[in-house]
Amino acid sequence: MDKNYYELLGLQRSASTDEIKKSYRKLVRKYHPDVSKEADAADKMQQINLAYETLTDAAKRSDYDQMLDHPQGFAGGSAGGAGNQYQYYRGQEGTGQQFTEEDLRRHFGQGFGSTGAGGFGGFEDLFGQFGAGFGGTRAQGGYQQGNYQQDYRGEDQHASIEVDVRVAYEGATQQLTLQMPVINASGQQEIQRKTLQVKIPKGMKPGQQIRLSGQGQAGFNGGQNGDLYIEIQYRNTEQLRVEGGDVYLTVPVAPWEAALGETIQVSTPAGVVDVKLPEGLQSGRQLRLKGKGIPAKQPGNLYLILQVVLPPANSDAAKALYRQMAESMAFNPRA
Repeated sequence: MDKNYYELLGLQRSASTDEIKKSYRKLVRKYHPDVSKEADAADKMQQINLAYETLTDAAKRSDYDQMLDHPQGFAGGSAGGAGNQYQYYRGQEGTGQQFTEEDLRRHFGQGFGSTGAGGFGGFEDLFGQFGAGFGGTRAQGGYQQGNYQQDYRGEDQHASIEVDVRVAYEGATQQLTLQMPVINASGQQEIQRKTLQVKIPKGMKPGQQIRLSGQGQAGFNGGQNGDLYIEIQYRNTEQLRVEGGDVYLTVPVAPWEAALGETIQVSTPAGVVDVKLPEGLQSGRQLRLKGKGIPAKQPGNLYLILQVVLPPANSDAAKALYRQMAESMAFNPRA
């Protein structure tokens, strides 16, 4: 043989299955009939597919290695030429049975999938892992009379955006610019910028996704485009954070408001609310406003984390008041 299957794939005989698949994907990008500019691309692709089908099947690869280890048992032309004759000798030298290339195909594998000789069955495994626009859904079709008819749905794409918590209560339309991998006319991967207007409905919890039909990677050979899934996350701050459907808001409180249990006005993502404080509350206490969290079908709660804040002693009058309070109130917070 002019080139054995390992040489066709540019590999050593010790190559692992992962290395075989990696080399196969690289060669497909070069010789696929729909993108290759090589004159013999279709014939080359048939040889590569036969090599791939043989070497990724453990039993077939073992048989093939036996054939390579005992070349005296085989005679004839190259593995790639149609109509070549091979003679496998049995018993005494010089006597044996003639095999055509089609016989070898039947023994080592069609190399062309379920559509029979001439098809490109190996591509289903390839496109399931390619990750560059050739999505995993296989459509009807086959390789017939030298024209590759099979189409593939484009891969779904995923992106995540971070928005203000108010969007959970009001909804919004967000402009989103993505950099997405595409396959150009030469079969090579390149990055393309895409700008979309994404409508975010109110009531979405962090981690939920918006599906944009047909906005994923382009289909291959006329196949449908994949979808784009946008995951929503909310921007947390020191004062405001979201956990599931619940919202936590830190609210500063004056010492006398906390001590006397006054009613205060609080601006929340759900709007302005009046809150009656319990008397003598301490920093860190939480008040629950039921159903005031993210307004989903089952709304979350809004938790107010009350933080007592002392007025600054930045003037003589303020310092005098603090001294007066220290003298008139016997209070040791460390007791």
